[in-house]
This record gives sequence, C-alpha cells and structure tokens, in this order.
Amino acid sequence: MSTIEPRPPLPPFTRETAIEKVRLAEDGWNSRNPEKVALAYTPDSYWRNRAEFVTGREQIVPFLDRKWKKELDYRLIKELWAFEGNRIAVRYAYEWHDDSGNWFRTFGNENWEFNESGLMQRRYACLNDMPIQASERKFHWPLGRRPDDHPGLSALGL
Repeated sequence: MSTIEPRPPLPPFTRETAIEKVRLAEDGWNSRNPEKVALAYTPDSYWRNRAEFVTGREQIVPFLDRKWKKELDYRLIKELWAFEGNRIAVRYAYEWHDDSGNWFRTFGNENWEFNESGLMQRRYACLNDMPIQASERKFHWPLGRRPDDHPGLSALGL
C-alpha cells in the first residue's frame, strides 16, 4: 500500500498558512505541469469546473493538459478570500490567448476543501472569460511562477 506524502501547510489553517496554501496552488498552476498539479489533490478528488465535473487524479491530468493546450501563455494570480478549518475560498484571475491570438482575462472564485494531509479533496470553481486587447494585459512576467514583486489582484485593481 502506498502512502501519500502530506502537503503542508496542513489544516486547520491560520491566515498565514491559508495565504501560503493559496500561493503554493498558484505556483503549481503557473507551472502548467498537469502531473505536478494533480499531486496536490487526493486520488479521488472531486471538481466542478465551469460545467465540467472531474473525479480523481486520472481525470485531472487530461483536463489540465486540454486546458493549457487551449489557454496559451497562461498566467494566473490567486488571492485568499476566506478560510475556516480545512476550507479556503479564493478569487483569481488569469490571462491567456487562444490559437488565433485573441486575449482573455478569466475571473473566478474557488472553494477548496482539504483532508488532514493537506491534499485538496474538493474544488468548486466558477469562472468567466472576458475578451481583452493585448494592450490591456496586466500580468507581465516570464512564463512560470509569478515573481514575488509582481502585484497581486487587489494591487492591480482587479
């Protein structure tokens, strides 16, 4: 039987550990590595993402692979909204373009629930895409992790 390594910080969350958990999730998603991102979720994790329902790591990996093949030059910022016990609510925005060069800013909210090992077992996401001009982009950093000195959502007025 394989054991699953804990993913600190662990619940119950404090404000500081909730902020850390949100940043770690942002960093993971900005890696655009489906296999790496899936490891932050329980093997039987349940997602609702827009109108799509995803169950387990086996479905998370192809979901993310499809996502990042469509959403090119993806850059994400997440921000803590609320937390209690083993739950965290975040708001986020990400910018991307399609294969025709049309840019979008996607706004969303997620509700997360974690198990005692710090793995996310539930993820409920609501999001909307807003077309933008390339000149309206606000997320400017090389692909990958957002630099620590890059403004967050509130600082950007989002």
